[in-house]
Amino acid sequence: MRDLTFERGLPAVPDVEMLILGSILLDFAALAVVGGALRVSDFSLDKHKRIYSAMLELNEAGTAVDRITVARLLQERGQLESVDGIAYLNSLDNGLPEIYNLGAYAAIVKEKSVKRQLILQWHAMIERTMMDNEPAASIVKGAERALFDLDLGGNAGDLLTPEQVMDAYPGGYSAFLDPLRRIKGLQTGFHRIDDMTAGLHAGDLVIVAGRPAMGKTALAMNIAADAAERGKVVAIFSLEMSNDQLITRMICAEARVDLQRFRLGYLSRDERTTLQGAAAMVSKWPLFVTDRSDMSVLDIMARCRRLKQTKGLDLIVIDYLQLMGGKSRENRTQEVSGISRALKLMAKDLQTPVLALSQLNRSVETRPGGNHRPQLSDLRESGSLEQDADAVWFIFRPEYYKPEETELKGIAEVIVAKQRNGPTGIAKMQFLKQFAKFENREDQEGLKL
Repeated sequence: MRDLTFERGLPAVPDVEMLILGSILLDFAALAVVGGALRVSDFSLDKHKRIYSAMLELNEAGTAVDRITVARLLQERGQLESVDGIAYLNSLDNGLPEIYNLGAYAAIVKEKSVKRQLILQWHAMIERTMMDNEPAASIVKGAERALFDLDLGGNAGDLLTPEQVMDAYPGGYSAFLDPLRRIKGLQTGFHRIDDMTAGLHAGDLVIVAGRPAMGKTALAMNIAADAAERGKVVAIFSLEMSNDQLITRMICAEARVDLQRFRLGYLSRDERTTLQGAAAMVSKWPLFVTDRSDMSVLDIMARCRRLKQTKGLDLIVIDYLQLMGGKSRENRTQEVSGISRALKLMAKDLQTPVLALSQLNRSVETRPGGNHRPQLSDLRESGSLEQDADAVWFIFRPEYYKPEETELKGIAEVIVAKQRNGPTGIAKMQFLKQFAKFENREDQEGLKL
């Protein structure tokens, strides 16, 4: 097939396309950065389109993306020779260094793609107009529809001076330097956690881990609800719980109505009234949820990018990390490591904090001496989880292990075990199990900001 792009002199950057494809072959997690921004049609060369299409298909099937797997799939399609064979695939990442500003290169390719689309759309409109066999209004509407459907992509990776960074900060230059403005990131709603972390920061990957029944989902939903109630746009990807279960928990937590009593239908008139008020309030929040259980990081990236373009995006919550990835690869640890790396790249590319929930392995339960507090080594299928995360929080409720000790009832700890840009420590919380709700403790209030 001929590459008509160059015969017509249309805008294209094949060298940048090669760099992007080579980066994906070096580290398939890079696909999460460009996958949400670039479609197959955005590549100018037919052989690049075929290679990228093969990469997307392999990723969707849960198969590692490398030179061998890409070549094998292209061979099965009868397309290996049309991309100049295995020699061309080898040349894509041969001697290529690790690329840190891949989002900027993807934006360049997208820019050229949009310009090609514009040229072809205007050419088609001129031809329709010259034929003079349809109303002008119809041609205009067609052109408007075609322009509206253009995927403009994003401008992640723009180079900024320090002055531009400070001026772009919410509140401007003065707010950036204000020493009283302690919470620089998105507030969690929990004062002690905010004191230690300064909030959830754009571009950060935060792992929230714990054993089953510790309250991981409850804490994440409480943080999401606090943000949404303050008008922040939140996207929740629930790979374990259905949409209606998720929203039910949020409404009951907001209304302080016993979740089990709601499920059984044993509610008083006052509780029903309170619940209706909470439901009316939650329904107005800028909160977006999906319970699709088959999503990869690439799927999540594409949805988040679209949401950020149309509504804005302040927080991404994923419940939970080990359920991602589609079909299991032979080495599950490597797969989870790839997912965590991709989530970090996604957070950085979208400049949005990602709160990802994670399970812990069983070593917590069997540790000698009765010390069940989680440690970083307890991260299940950890691989590079600890390395990729900007922060790791553990949830620990001592009453789970010592139910006979009444003084432990309702006590919970959020253990900040790792924080790249701040201290570690413990935030004591109050956990109201019947409402699936965490609350600040009076002795751990911190600074009310």
